[in-house]
Amino acid sequence: MMQIVSTERIPIKLWLDDIEEGAMTQARNVANLPFAFRHVALMPDSHEGYGMPIGGVLAAKDAIVPNAVGVDIGCGMCGLQTNLTDLPKETLKRIMGGIREIVPLGFKHHENKQDDGLMPPVEKLPEGGIVDREYENARKQIGTLGGGNHFIEIQSGSDGHIWIMVHSGSRNIGLKVAEHYNNIARNLNEKWFSGVEKSKNLAFLPYHSQEAVNYLTEMQYCVDFAFANRKLMMDNIVAVFADKAGNDFRPLEFVNIAHNYARLETHFNTDVFVHRKGATSARTGETGIIPGSQGTRSYIVKGKGNPESFESCSHGAGRLMGRRQAQRTLDLSEEIARLDQSGIIHSIRHRKDLDEAPGAYKDIDKVMQNQPDLVEIVVTLSPLAVIKG
Repeated sequence: MMQIVSTERIPIKLWLDDIEEGAMTQARNVANLPFAFRHVALMPDSHEGYGMPIGGVLAAKDAIVPNAVGVDIGCGMCGLQTNLTDLPKETLKRIMGGIREIVPLGFKHHENKQDDGLMPPVEKLPEGGIVDREYENARKQIGTLGGGNHFIEIQSGSDGHIWIMVHSGSRNIGLKVAEHYNNIARNLNEKWFSGVEKSKNLAFLPYHSQEAVNYLTEMQYCVDFAFANRKLMMDNIVAVFADKAGNDFRPLEFVNIAHNYARLETHFNTDVFVHRKGATSARTGETGIIPGSQGTRSYIVKGKGNPESFESCSHGAGRLMGRRQAQRTLDLSEEIARLDQSGIIHSIRHRKDLDEAPGAYKDIDKVMQNQPDLVEIVVTLSPLAVIKG
């Protein structure tokens, strides 16, 4: 832990010393929520989000805050260790071409609905709810990457193995669920004169209300869908590897972890809803993934179960600047040269791509140096090739 701010209703504990003003203002707003428990934790990749900082952890007593989960519910990482120890560049290029053919990127969806069996089961969901309405559309979105900071990366591990990593979320179904329940929370908070100012974008649902029950049920479906989405992409990528890398290819260890959700947990002998928005669970011995930015190292880690972080750690490097600022201020030729010199097959081609350039993100090495009390590094992953959404 780097510092503690004790000026609000409950303390704010920070694992970074360079937080931007906007994120700090949001953290103060969270710390002053009447149901916020014990303290607010900010991970070393924290930066300004919508309502709550990304990289923030809120433990709440008897309340759920949709914006403390975010709009890409269940967004997360999966990683796959393979038996390969080397990957010639020409083979790597063929694999990347095959992935682009089988995994829709950005706003693209599958032309046809995917098999219903690939979707999470829909038992106990609210009838006529958002999942019910969006289910058939989601069948075209499962197994698709999406845009923004989502990526597919091929990596060389310090364990001597080639790894595959996928970062993606719940696509449009998660967005619809998030927006729907945040609007309900805002309307109810105004009706109740709750004292949580609308401008703070932290409207809440009381835990025992039907609205909260419905949100948690549909939120969990989106978490499950996001995992199913990543798993289908990974299965399809494995098929490409098997085709392009030869008959000796075999998948080995698989890791999956989400970083946008709320979950009932026990901390400091109290049952609370832990909201992780761009933060990863890091219970004792739990395997996690902390990715870097495009062209930088990523990490397979083991959690240390630090109670002060509510057993959490960072979910990545964290943005250093906003997307438009990156496109406006970063030097395209410098960012391309930086990636070319490292020999990485990358996706920076035009100025519009600079929002996902390495210069738009914090230094992942510093992020990792700020959390040795949260996680232990197990495998360091160096990028070989990356596909961005």
